[in-house]
Formats: sequence, C-alpha cells, structure tokens
Amino acid sequence: MGAWGTAISSNDTYADIYDEFFELYNDGLEVKEISQRLIQANQETINDTDDCNNFWFALAKAQWECKQLDTELYQRVKNIVDTGADIEVWRQLEADEKDLKKRKLVLDKFLADISIEKVKAKARKKKKESKILHPVFEKGDCVTFKLANGNYGGAVVLEAIYDTEYGNNLIAATRINQPSKPSLDDFRNSTVLVLNFAMWKDSPNIHWYSPIRHKNVESLIQIVGQIKVDKTYTYYNGNTTEFGSCADFDVWIIDGINRQLDFELSNNKSDKVIKIKELTGISKWKFW
Repeated sequence: MGAWGTAISSNDTYADIYDEFFELYNDGLEVKEISQRLIQANQETINDTDDCNNFWFALAKAQWECKQLDTELYQRVKNIVDTGADIEVWRQLEADEKDLKKRKLVLDKFLADISIEKVKAKARKKKKESKILHPVFEKGDCVTFKLANGNYGGAVVLEAIYDTEYGNNLIAATRINQPSKPSLDDFRNSTVLVLNFAMWKDSPNIHWYSPIRHKNVESLIQIVGQIKVDKTYTYYNGNTTEFGSCADFDVWIIDGINRQLDFELSNNKSDKVIKIKELTGISKWKFW
C-alpha cells in the first residue's frame, strides 16, 4: 500500500481508482457500469487485505458524489470502519499510535459524510483538448536539494517522456545525505532510498513525476549535472505498472527522504540495496 498520509485519499490505490472513476464518468458512462468495470479490473487489489479497503473507500466516495451510493457498498464500508478492520491493517503494517488515532478520526468523519446523501450530484466535466506537457528534467539529470537536517540530498532522473500529454520524469531518490553539495560521482556511486517507515514495505522511492505543480518547488531544486543513463523506461499511458506516480516533488521525494532518515534515528533501515548504477545501465535487477 503506497500511503503518504492518514487521509482517506492519501494513498496510490484510492487516488488511482477515484481518478479512473471520474475519467469514465466524464466520458458519459453510467455509475453502475463504471463500478462494475473497476471491480472487474481490480481483482488483485480487492483480494489484497492490505489494500482492498482503499479500493472500496474510493469507489464509495465517487458513487456518493454522484448521488448513487450503492446500499451494499455503503454497508461494506460501514462494516470496515465500525469493526476497526482498517485500523487493524494499519497496525499490522506497523503504523505508530499517533497515526492510528489520526486514521480513526479520518475514518469516522468519512463514514459520517457518506451517511448523508449529497445535496447535488457532481456534474460531468467536458473533456478539454489534450495538452502536450514537457518533462521538467532531462534524462540523466542529477538534482540536489536541502534536507530537514541541513544536509544535501539528491535524486537521479532515469527517464524523460516527450510528446505526450503526460510529460513525466522517472525519478529515483537516493541516500545522499551530506553537508556539502554532491558531485556527479556521488550520484553515480549512490544507492536508492528504500522506504520502510510507517506503511512502506521495503519500497524503493522511485516515482513517475508529473510536471503539473513543478513551479511550486522550482526554487528548492538545483541540477548538479548529468550522468549517462542507458536503460529505457516506459510510461504506459498513465497506467504505471512498475512504479507509482506523483505530482509533488517536495512531498514524495524530499519529504520521503526526510521521514525515512528520521525513522532511521531509532529504527533499522531496510536491508534492500539498489545501486543507481544498476538503474542507469541495462540490468536484470528486480526492483520489487
């Protein structure tokens, strides 16, 4: 489960299902047909005890916003909340007590909200003509930024997607954490930051980065230079299978490093080691 906070929507599964629901809704499909499609297409998630709740929460919220919340789905969500099933999932994933309390409040409010019928159904949006976006980084760019501890951190751009409406970069956060600005050799010899705090399970911090909100973080980032990247990575029309997606560099990359380093002050880091050199060349390395 790729979660970045305790909010109902702060995880990859919820975000993906909710967005896909309204893409189909705006295409003119009916709520019942959309729901059936999503259920059929996401059986693996539905059968994953760590992630299934997020699927049902997203589907319920989307149906509720359309004033068509299915009674059976509502009862399923109510049971998840009332029995504490979702809190137990978080506890099994080793969330701390502070996050468990926050999550409980979020769940209670979510259930209260969808228990009252929405006054007006969400209107369908007319689709805008696709706009070609350009990636903000070049393939091989090595970027640095200040961390919460005052040191410099770093990330490597593994791919840049051009001539599409996405304009994504594939970015790998590294374990660079040093008082001086990193050199290109520091990047070449670095390893990927692997997350194991909160709900993360030895997950490499590698994401497809969308440029839609990049202006908010431009001042935080500096490009040191470029290293050679021989390997090619493919972005599958918005459906990322190997890596997740993000649009907030400060949240996913910088704060991801900050939170992991803070966690390691009193906990062991992940045993998984992925060298940047493995990602920049043709390799049989298995990421997950």
